[in-house]
Amino acid sequence: MHRADGDPSATIAELIGDHSSIVVPRGLDESWVEGFSGEVRVDAPGEELTVDELDGQGAVVTASAVAIAQTGTIVLDSSPACGRRAITLVPDHHVCIVRVDDIVDIVPEGIARLDAHAPLTFISGPSATSDIELSRVEGVHGPRTLDVIILNG
Repeated sequence: MHRADGDPSATIAELIGDHSSIVVPRGLDESWVEGFSGEVRVDAPGEELTVDELDGQGAVVTASAVAIAQTGTIVLDSSPACGRRAITLVPDHHVCIVRVDDIVDIVPEGIARLDAHAPLTFISGPSATSDIELSRVEGVHGPRTLDVIILNG
Protein backbone atom coordinates (compact mmCIF):
# COMPACT_ATOMS: atom_id res chain seq x y z
CA MET A 1 0.00 0.00 0.00
CA HIS A 2 1.30 3.42 -0.98
CA ARG A 3 0.03 6.98 -0.59
CA ALA A 4 0.00 9.84 -3.07
CA ASP A 5 -1.23 13.40 -2.81
CA GLY A 6 -3.00 14.79 -5.88
CA ASP A 7 -0.83 13.30 -8.62
CA PRO A 8 0.02 9.59 -8.42
CA SER A 9 2.13 9.51 -11.61
CA ALA A 10 5.55 9.37 -9.90
CA THR A 11 4.40 6.59 -7.55
CA ILE A 12 2.90 4.64 -10.45
CA ALA A 13 6.07 5.01 -12.54
CA GLU A 14 8.18 3.81 -9.62
CA LEU A 15 5.95 0.79 -8.99
CA ILE A 16 5.81 -0.22 -12.65
CA GLY A 17 9.58 0.04 -12.86
CA ASP A 18 11.22 -1.00 -16.08
CA HIS A 19 8.40 -2.93 -17.70
CA SER A 20 8.43 -2.28 -21.44
CA SER A 21 4.64 -1.96 -21.73
CA ILE A 22 1.54 -1.67 -19.60
CA VAL A 23 -2.21 -1.76 -20.21
CA VAL A 24 -4.75 0.76 -18.97
CA PRO A 25 -8.52 0.99 -19.39
CA ARG A 26 -9.79 3.65 -21.80
CA GLY A 27 -11.16 5.86 -18.99
CA LEU A 28 -8.08 6.02 -16.80
CA ASP A 29 -6.75 9.53 -16.20
CA GLU A 30 -3.93 9.73 -18.77
CA SER A 31 -1.83 11.98 -16.53
CA TRP A 32 -1.47 9.10 -14.07
CA VAL A 33 0.84 7.19 -16.44
CA GLU A 34 2.74 10.17 -17.89
CA GLY A 35 5.82 9.26 -15.83
CA PHE A 36 6.04 5.81 -17.40
CA SER A 37 8.56 5.72 -20.24
CA GLY A 38 7.39 2.49 -21.90
CA GLU A 39 4.45 1.73 -24.17
CA VAL A 40 0.97 2.35 -22.75
CA ARG A 41 -1.64 0.09 -24.39
CA VAL A 42 -5.26 1.15 -24.02
CA ASP A 43 -7.94 -1.53 -23.73
CA ALA A 44 -11.26 -0.17 -24.98
CA PRO A 45 -14.59 -1.54 -26.19
CA GLY A 46 -14.13 -2.67 -29.78
CA GLU A 47 -10.35 -2.51 -29.32
CA GLU A 48 -9.90 -5.15 -26.61
CA LEU A 49 -6.48 -6.69 -26.23
CA THR A 50 -6.38 -10.48 -26.59
CA VAL A 51 -5.46 -12.72 -23.68
CA ASP A 52 -2.03 -13.29 -25.26
CA GLU A 53 -1.53 -9.53 -25.62
CA LEU A 54 -2.59 -8.98 -22.00
CA ASP A 55 -0.25 -11.73 -20.86
CA GLY A 56 2.63 -9.89 -22.52
CA GLN A 57 2.03 -6.69 -20.53
CA GLY A 58 4.26 -5.90 -17.59
CA ALA A 59 1.42 -4.44 -15.54
CA VAL A 60 -2.07 -3.01 -15.56
CA VAL A 61 -3.04 0.29 -13.95
CA THR A 62 -6.69 0.88 -13.00
CA ALA A 63 -8.85 2.99 -10.76
CA SER A 64 -11.34 1.42 -8.34
CA ALA A 65 -15.04 1.93 -7.66
CA VAL A 66 -15.02 1.55 -3.89
CA ALA A 67 -12.83 0.17 -1.10
CA ILE A 68 -14.18 -1.35 2.10
CA ALA A 69 -12.04 -0.79 5.20
CA GLN A 70 -13.72 -3.49 7.32
CA THR A 71 -12.64 -6.31 4.98
CA GLY A 72 -9.76 -4.68 3.11
CA THR A 73 -11.70 -5.22 -0.11
CA ILE A 74 -11.29 -3.22 -3.32
CA VAL A 75 -14.14 -3.35 -5.81
CA LEU A 76 -13.79 -2.78 -9.54
CA ASP A 77 -17.00 -2.13 -11.46
CA SER A 78 -16.05 -2.38 -15.15
CA SER A 79 -16.48 1.38 -15.52
CA PRO A 80 -14.19 3.14 -18.03
CA ALA A 81 -11.58 3.85 -15.32
CA CYS A 82 -11.65 0.30 -13.92
CA GLY A 83 -11.82 -1.53 -17.24
CA ARG A 84 -13.03 -5.00 -18.05
CA ARG A 85 -12.20 -7.93 -15.79
CA ALA A 86 -9.67 -9.56 -18.13
CA ILE A 87 -7.23 -6.66 -17.97
CA THR A 88 -7.00 -6.97 -14.17
CA LEU A 89 -6.76 -10.75 -14.07
CA VAL A 90 -4.21 -11.62 -16.77
CA PRO A 91 -1.15 -9.35 -16.25
CA ASP A 92 1.03 -10.41 -13.31
CA HIS A 93 1.14 -6.93 -11.74
CA HIS A 94 -1.87 -4.74 -10.93
CA VAL A 95 -1.49 -1.16 -9.73
CA CYS A 96 -4.85 0.01 -8.39
CA ILE A 97 -5.68 3.59 -7.46
CA VAL A 98 -8.13 4.05 -4.57
CA ARG A 99 -9.36 7.59 -3.96
CA VAL A 100 -9.78 8.47 -0.28
CA ASP A 101 -13.36 9.57 -1.03
CA ASP A 102 -14.15 6.05 -2.28
CA ILE A 103 -13.20 4.33 1.00
CA VAL A 104 -16.14 3.29 3.17
CA ASP A 105 -16.19 1.67 6.59
CA ILE A 106 -18.40 -1.39 6.18
CA VAL A 107 -19.64 -3.76 3.48
CA PRO A 108 -23.23 -2.45 3.29
CA GLU A 109 -21.89 1.07 2.60
CA GLY A 110 -19.73 -0.28 -0.21
CA ILE A 111 -22.54 -2.32 -1.74
CA ALA A 112 -24.84 0.73 -1.65
CA ARG A 113 -22.39 2.63 -3.87
CA LEU A 114 -22.29 -0.06 -6.58
CA ASP A 115 -24.48 -0.77 -9.58
CA ALA A 116 -25.91 -4.24 -8.94
CA HIS A 117 -26.14 -4.83 -12.70
CA ALA A 118 -22.50 -4.04 -13.46
CA PRO A 119 -19.86 -6.78 -13.66
CA LEU A 120 -18.06 -6.48 -10.30
CA THR A 121 -14.68 -7.76 -9.22
CA PHE A 122 -13.98 -7.95 -5.48
CA ILE A 123 -10.30 -8.03 -4.51
CA SER A 124 -9.72 -9.19 -0.94
CA GLY A 125 -6.28 -10.73 -1.06
CA PRO A 126 -4.34 -13.10 -3.24
CA SER A 127 -6.06 -16.03 -4.82
CA ALA A 128 -4.60 -19.31 -3.71
CA THR A 129 -5.05 -22.99 -4.26
CA SER A 130 -3.66 -26.20 -2.87
CA ASP A 131 -5.03 -28.26 -5.76
CA ILE A 132 -1.69 -28.42 -7.54
CA GLU A 133 0.05 -31.43 -6.01
CA LEU A 134 -1.25 -30.30 -2.58
CA SER A 135 1.17 -27.36 -2.54
CA ARG A 136 -0.18 -23.91 -1.79
CA VAL A 137 0.20 -21.65 -4.82
CA GLU A 138 -0.76 -17.97 -4.71
CA GLY A 139 -1.74 -15.77 -7.62
CA VAL A 140 -3.41 -18.56 -9.56
CA HIS A 141 -6.47 -16.52 -10.52
CA GLY A 142 -5.18 -13.03 -11.03
CA PRO A 143 -2.04 -10.96 -10.63
CA ARG A 144 0.81 -12.17 -8.46
CA THR A 145 1.49 -8.59 -7.32
CA LEU A 146 -1.05 -5.97 -6.28
CA ASP A 147 0.06 -2.46 -5.43
CA VAL A 148 -2.60 -0.14 -4.03
CA ILE A 149 -2.16 3.61 -4.11
CA ILE A 150 -4.37 5.59 -1.76
CA LEU A 151 -4.92 8.90 -3.53
CA ASN A 152 -5.63 12.01 -1.46
CA GLY A 153 -7.29 14.82 -3.35
